[in-house]
Amino acid sequence: MSIAEELGTDAEIVIYRKDPPDAATLREIIAKLEDPPTDLVRRDATWDKLGLTDADVQTVDQIVDVIVANKMIMQRPLLVTAEKAIIGRPKDRVRSLLS
Repeated sequence: MSIAEELGTDAEIVIYRKDPPDAATLREIIAKLEDPPTDLVRRDATWDKLGLTDADVQTVDQIVDVIVANKMIMQRPLLVTAEKAIIGRPKDRVRSLLS
């Protein structure tokens, strides 16, 4: 059971790997993001494989470009409401936003 179901909250689930956000949508998400925008980029094996550094994701334009070019590098899960957006890690953040 998802946290949204548990709390009785309607939620639209978007599988970003299948339906990645375009640049305009990413900018909207970043504008609402409570976390630092650079946190939207995963620092994992893909990050290493692409040879990225923090210098590559310092600005919103850079972050958008990197994610649009490499959808798997976007941090997940991402929760977006009309007013704000958060990265859903740890899971307790999801509960706080939806409560």
